Amino acid sequence: MKLDKNTVFDCSMIDLSRAYTETGNLTVVENGGEIPFDVKRIYYLYDIPSGEIRGGHAHYKLEQLIIAASGSFDVILDDGNFRKRVTLNRPNLAFHIVPGLWRELDNFSSGSISMVLASEKFSEKDYIRNYDEFLKKTKEI
Repeated sequence: MKLDKNTVFDCSMIDLSRAYTETGNLTVVENGGEIPFDVKRIYYLYDIPSGEIRGGHAHYKLEQLIIAASGSFDVILDDGNFRKRVTLNRPNLAFHIVPGLWRELDNFSSGSISMVLASEKFSEKDYIRNYDEFLKKTKEI
């Protein structure tokens, strides 16, 4: 399978709608709304021990929106030529990651929750889990 010709510069922050009320804030995410794909899977990461790194893979097809539902953490992207680090710390901001990029999450604050909205259901065939293999595939593009 071939990787898309995306770069770290093709990823972007999406400001999600937010309603302010006296009893708290509300953010809504809907298919066909702010996100550039239909959501087929939602998962979240939590109780991550200090110093741990999550991710460490790339996807051929899958797109993601990553949201810091609570606390903060960093997303590190790598396209084989450039690396980019983005800090997520606001629950009304979503970081859109396009296919074909290596991604890692680190620097988790205590009590942080990373919520991920994905464009595809889980498929092991969509993953590249070895960084050297990923680099080799970026050179084939």
